[in-house]
Amino acid sequence: MHIAVIGTGYVGLVSGAGMADFGMNVVCVDIDEEKIAKLKAGEIPFYEPGLKELVAKNVKAGRLSFTTDLAEAVKRTLVIFICVGTPPAPDGSADLSAVKSVALSLAETIDEYKVIVTKSTVPVGTNRWIKQLIDENKKNDVKVDVISNPEFLREGCAIEDFMRPDRVVIGGESDHAIAIIKDIYRPLYLAETPFVITDLETAEMIKYASNAFLATKISFINEVATLCDKVGADVITVAKAMGLDPRIGPRFLNPGPGFGGSCFPKDVRALAYLGKQNNHPMHILEAVLTVNERQREVTVQKVKQICGDLPGKTIAVLGLAFKPNTSDVRESPALDIVERLIAEGAKVQAYDPIAEEEFKKAKPELPVKYATDPYEAADGAHCLLILTEWNEFRYLDLEKIKNLMAEPAIVDARNIYEPARMQKLGFKYTGMGRGNFAGQKA
Repeated sequence: MHIAVIGTGYVGLVSGAGMADFGMNVVCVDIDEEKIAKLKAGEIPFYEPGLKELVAKNVKAGRLSFTTDLAEAVKRTLVIFICVGTPPAPDGSADLSAVKSVALSLAETIDEYKVIVTKSTVPVGTNRWIKQLIDENKKNDVKVDVISNPEFLREGCAIEDFMRPDRVVIGGESDHAIAIIKDIYRPLYLAETPFVITDLETAEMIKYASNAFLATKISFINEVATLCDKVGADVITVAKAMGLDPRIGPRFLNPGPGFGGSCFPKDVRALAYLGKQNNHPMHILEAVLTVNERQREVTVQKVKQICGDLPGKTIAVLGLAFKPNTSDVRESPALDIVERLIAEGAKVQAYDPIAEEEFKKAKPELPVKYATDPYEAADGAHCLLILTEWNEFRYLDLEKIKNLMAEPAIVDARNIYEPARMQKLGFKYTGMGRGNFAGQKA
């Protein structure tokens, strides 16, 4: 099986390397010449645990290659995966300009039967539109089948998710094309991974509905956490008890500063936009977005509550990525929270083990002092704010941290420490939804 993967971002590169590891011959295509040059040199353009090793292994085996030549890549492949970005437009809809560009390029190039597979997250109806674009613009009378095969890769554990997915969704109308895609995923089928075979529209909706539901759980527990602080309840125990109900489950019930990343925010907005376009407002999703935005301000208010007025204060921020094990800062809560702290007059000293450079690119105008480790960030700080739950933050030398700080105060926006212990150590401490422990001194 010869496969072309168009787009070498998280989805394209992980999927391409994964399929190569299944034994397929995969060529990854991108218009970014610098990125392709780096990939050929063995450099991965973003941080994802294990990806560099997986790419190197399959390049060495001759199953994985990289090119900017779309026409040449398409010529020698049967299956073409579209894995380009679909960022949010100003109105909340998905920007499909990159998808359209790929479809038109394929129409120019295709001269024999191909299966076009969309892995990019796209609104319902997009795959039919892709097929129409190709059919209307192709140069000869060749047959093209289009398949919807949404991805469910979590940044930070994307390889594990590709190799051992919860499910594989394949949407299409051609039994022949569906059989080809099932053949690509045969190693997963043999491992008894559930396969969902459906139509194009249902496959597209599955992706959006899944992400929107997970985002809803996050916003729900964040609202509960804020109420717990007001009434003196502990959200950690509340969430644990909720999660024991199999109808609810324990995952995505961890309160924090709000969700971010390249998927949840844009997918919730896109599904809400789709509802408006179809005269069916998605009221729950609108509330999810409102709560998520408010959670940034809740976090800033906790900093002000624990250390007073911010002018002249130094805040040590631990964690800039939207989640651990990734360098991605897209829509990271830290972007907004750090900006708000500075606007309130605070000085910010920040540390992240991976995401510093990406944060600088995203917010070059912010006067942040970047530290080389958590202790340098804490030096002279009036408050330590934990925004990303990197494992190294769970095992800090807290006595050292306390001695370095101007005032021993911690806002633990990820609840990685126990309030009673922190207060015993002499910290003024508050977490998210820890109730009677909110902002108390030892």
